[in-house]
Amino acid sequence: MANIEAGARVEWTRKITDEEIARFAELSGDKGTHHLERDAQGRLMAHGLLTATLPTKVGGDLDFIARTMHFEFLRPVYGGDTLTCTGLVESVVKQSTRLKVKFAFEIVNQNGETVLKGSSAGQILLKA
Repeated sequence: MANIEAGARVEWTRKITDEEIARFAELSGDKGTHHLERDAQGRLMAHGLLTATLPTKVGGDLDFIARTMHFEFLRPVYGGDTLTCTGLVESVVKQSTRLKVKFAFEIVNQNGETVLKGSSAGQILLKA
């Protein structure tokens, strides 16, 4: 793990595919028709929690163990959308065996529209 400090930014971009939406429906059991049937434009709507995997991946890269996560879903995401998640480290408190960390994050689509905003608090264990 690299040194992490307040004000640091972390970013990750990925394209959501129809196959991922179908796999997430199977994995989660959420088989709402809006995830399985195409809309008038021929699109499948992604699950909110599939969208929320972007900040989870960013946290995983830092070995961050979340204690709380808050999501605000602002716009739908569809198969074919390219999403960019930007995480901002809001605070870091060093303790003897861990760093207590708070993040804010935002996910935007390929049109620059915010689709999800949120925050997370948790810890990064320090290696002995």
